[in-house]
Amino acid sequence: MVKVKNADSLDIKDLLDLTVVNALGEPIVLKNVVTVQQRRAPVQIQRKDQERVVTLSINTTGRDMGSVLSDIQESLSRLVLPRDFSIVYTGDYEAQQEAFQELLVSMQLAIVLVYMVLASHYESVRDPLVVLFSVPLAIVGVTLMLFLTETTFNVQSYIGCIMLAGIVVNNAILLVNQINLIRSRTNVSVNKAIVMAGRRRLRPILMTACTTILGMLPMSLGLFEGGETQAALARAVIGGLTSSTLITLVFVPVLYSLFDIWFPRKKFNRN
Repeated sequence: MVKVKNADSLDIKDLLDLTVVNALGEPIVLKNVVTVQQRRAPVQIQRKDQERVVTLSINTTGRDMGSVLSDIQESLSRLVLPRDFSIVYTGDYEAQQEAFQELLVSMQLAIVLVYMVLASHYESVRDPLVVLFSVPLAIVGVTLMLFLTETTFNVQSYIGCIMLAGIVVNNAILLVNQINLIRSRTNVSVNKAIVMAGRRRLRPILMTACTTILGMLPMSLGLFEGGETQAALARAVIGGLTSSTLITLVFVPVLYSLFDIWFPRKKFNRN
């Protein structure tokens, strides 16, 4: 393969009129020994990791990236790729997937830290589990809220879910702590202690939940410039906290009584 100097500025006829020397040292006009064929070729060749790549960039408006990517994948699934060819999705999608993986690790770490704090407080491995079982209940509200408000599950709403891991346990902590306090000071049964704790802690639980929800309400409206970006976080927190508060008042007492049957503990010492 040879290349003529300044070939881009020469006409094809000028190139063919060039003289080359054969093996016998005789000058020969280039057009007498070559065949010219016109073909398409890339104007610029890009490589990544020593492999040739072709980048196709698109902009989206009025639709979320997930639905657009789903349509693209469905269309490309019918495409027969040649050997050694592959399709890779990069750009914002790749950045989003990396962010989701990092946030998943953050959520797992948050749950572990919450459990460690509760275990040291209760001096038990059973009661923290009862409290942490209220965290999955927030998923119901998050999903419903994002669906009703037509909000996509993005990085901001994911951060809201991580916040919920530390917020939704507050109501369960109040309830479980009150049950343990009643059982340690009286000789009532587990079921009666649960009923008494529910009556005493209903108002504090509703107050703490309502204050957080009302505090997040202005942000969830997304009225100001750039507010729509942060609105997903607030909506996820409001939906998750609402569902977990309502379900926790029933779910946690039932789970506490079941754990008391399955894993009986030593009797409480009266103060």
